[in-house]
Amino acid sequence: MSATFRDGLFADRTALVTGGGSGINQRIAERLAEQGARVALVGRTQSKLDAVASGIASRGGESAGFAADVRDYDALASAIGSAAERFGKIGIVVCGAAGNFPAPAAVMSANAFKSVVDIDLLGTFNTCRAALEHLERPGASIVTISAPQAVQAMALQAHVCAAKAGVDMLTRTLAIEWGALGIRVNAVVPGAVADTEGMDRLAPAGPVRDALERELPLGRLATKDDIADTVIFLCSDAARYITAAVVECDGGMTAAGVTIRMPRQRP
Repeated sequence: MSATFRDGLFADRTALVTGGGSGINQRIAERLAEQGARVALVGRTQSKLDAVASGIASRGGESAGFAADVRDYDALASAIGSAAERFGKIGIVVCGAAGNFPAPAAVMSANAFKSVVDIDLLGTFNTCRAALEHLERPGASIVTISAPQAVQAMALQAHVCAAKAGVDMLTRTLAIEWGALGIRVNAVVPGAVADTEGMDRLAPAGPVRDALERELPLGRLATKDDIADTVIFLCSDAARYITAAVVECDGGMTAAGVTIRMPRQRP
């Protein structure tokens, strides 16, 4: 992380990041701030958001947290409205809130399946829809966070596979509908990212993770900065004619058919 923040690509612009209190989305928020954006963080836990915002502020950035559950449209709309009131029109939206846990479909409850679909897919729609009236027009950029499971079936991930496939199609559809408003909508597909709760759950350090790294074409897990910098690119003027794209930042994972080989349920 940079010792101090600096004005850069997004000076005088406002970015909104859901799930910004931890993990990949926290780093995305920090990188946006490093490039000069005022960053509104949305998540369920105010204390986590405040800690990230405080860290950004300590290095010269401007950030604030607005607690809301992305599954609750009214609460989310209120939070986004408060962010826009404080920081002004929103130029960048990152839909990062997500849920995951390994579970066999045969024993997964309907509520468990619904929970992940509601956070990942409904939450992405809610964020885009609630932010729409506050977006820069033209010029706003929305980035959704997808996953390899959107196109690559994976054992113990039926809920995530279904939800992220929906996120990809929602991304493309919104890009078509909102292009006339001057709003670009793209997705980033993180592969296996080191030092994240998701990887610790799906592939704990040991033989499973070692095998995964050996199979990846680039031979290593992604860093959070790898993902954050892909978001930075898509939100920048360098990507001004890119919309409806689903960009894999996975070290070749999807193309090579590499998957996390969790044990399958046997009859």
